[in-house]
Amino acid sequence: MTIRNVLRDHGQRYRPRMACLKKAEKVVLEMQDPATGVKLQPQRLVITTIPHAITGEDIVAWLADRFQIDAQEARSFGSMLVALGYIYPIQDHKRLVVKPDASLYRFQTPYFWPTQQWPVEDTDYAIYLAKRNIRKKGILELHEQEQYNRLHKWMNHKWDFIVMQAKEQYRAAKERKKPDRVVFDCQERAYWVVHRPPPGTVSAMDYGLERLIDPNAHEAKTPDDYERIMIFTQQSIMRPRVKSSVSIGALVKYCATYKGHDPFLSKCLPSNPWLTDDVTYWALNMPNVEIPTKMRVERWTFSFGELLSDPRGRDDFRLFLKKEFSGENLAFWEGCEDLKWGTAATMKEKAEQIYKTFLARGAPRWINIDGKTMEITVKGLKHPHRYVLDAAQTHIYMLMKKDSYGRYLKSPVFKETMKKAVCPEEHKFSDSQLEQNARNRRPSLSPIIIRQQEQEQKAKMAASAPVDITQLCRFTTPVPHLAVYSGITDPPSANASPSLPFLAHTPACPSPISVALDSTSASERRAEASEGESEGNPEARASAGGIVSKSRVALSLRRLLKRGC
Repeated sequence: MTIRNVLRDHGQRYRPRMACLKKAEKVVLEMQDPATGVKLQPQRLVITTIPHAITGEDIVAWLADRFQIDAQEARSFGSMLVALGYIYPIQDHKRLVVKPDASLYRFQTPYFWPTQQWPVEDTDYAIYLAKRNIRKKGILELHEQEQYNRLHKWMNHKWDFIVMQAKEQYRAAKERKKPDRVVFDCQERAYWVVHRPPPGTVSAMDYGLERLIDPNAHEAKTPDDYERIMIFTQQSIMRPRVKSSVSIGALVKYCATYKGHDPFLSKCLPSNPWLTDDVTYWALNMPNVEIPTKMRVERWTFSFGELLSDPRGRDDFRLFLKKEFSGENLAFWEGCEDLKWGTAATMKEKAEQIYKTFLARGAPRWINIDGKTMEITVKGLKHPHRYVLDAAQTHIYMLMKKDSYGRYLKSPVFKETMKKAVCPEEHKFSDSQLEQNARNRRPSLSPIIIRQQEQEQKAKMAASAPVDITQLCRFTTPVPHLAVYSGITDPPSANASPSLPFLAHTPACPSPISVALDSTSASERRAEASEGESEGNPEARASAGGIVSKSRVALSLRRLLKRGC
């Protein structure tokens, strides 16, 4: 595959969609055949006669007879031809579907076919809107008026040229006969409805980002390419393989589990908004909806990953962990996700905040991870990056998956959520109701606005959440400014009971992190130093013996209390 540093290919002739357009073009040419094609006849519309018009029922009948398919599939095929711009409706031009009734349609002129590879430029669209503005005397549709104002502001430096071109085209159109003028206006309007669709509609011509590569170009092989192939083949041979029966069984189990949640295999309840233009489904499945649907709650039981991927499920799981005094685990996992997928500018700041909150000695929400993982994480935090906390995050994830997730599914919190979950009934709209929904369709919220609302919601939750010092684990000491003064604490004696509570990270109860990181305790180091200094002095040796005995007693007591903590 080679990259060509040339001008962009607007036609995208190398993309698979061009093969689809060529096939659709052959079908349209066959439909226009005078002998075997769709019946064409002039139709009178108000005070104008439209030549070569066809009806929707004739299109569906011809496609069903030609390809030996049922009426529903023929209607979908006809709607695809309309969406691609080969056929356009005369009356309801904004709804690019085929209605199996007496609605009028016409074949688009080949000049406006997608295979002509005309670049859809904003200058041409601005001329078209200016011409419509002159003809309609300033009365445009809402989305056209917004586009007109935006283009006027953006192309202000050449707006005089655009208006002049629009006036010339309008003057030339007035010299044509009225039927020809109406037909050309319909053709041009249909072209721009396909390539500049109204907001809230799906464009069949939207193929994503344009690319400057040719997948069909011959690529010369180099020795490095063959070496990579050999390395890949050797690694594939060494990889352990699974029996096909086991793999197929896992696939069958997965398909059986997710069959009811696949919109291609089962119906969306209450209805598919892309087909009915009814947004009830989206309203019931908002990210942080108060009462979720029953199918959504059932999906949480499939796997722990499904539960964490749903914001509403995480809220429910957070409530359960709070009752079990282990909410710091989920908070740490969410903090790692925010660090991993957040902006690079705040990466170092977030890493330091996570370390101070969850990993440092005396952290307010200290998490329980093994010493090796802690050592790897602390060493990586010297040079923080997006994946510096992956080891600790994986440890906490597996801890919640194996321990908390199973108890959550059996807890009253989950049972109460399942009990309150709603099961919407299916909406059965008639054709007239579907048309009414299409007319009342409104543009959806921008993803940028939705993302801003989510960030504001997170900030609001973080600001309103109180600091819960009861969630501190037994190895954690309270934050200094939140500690409650209760008098001077006497040092523990040798005969003190191991069951007495002590503050964490004190000599009575050292942190397991410090025990894992420090191979030698401070008492042993002091004892060794005292022995080295007192070798030549009998009095010093005697006093050192007392110090050593006391330090050994304290060390034994410390080890005993560590087991009790």
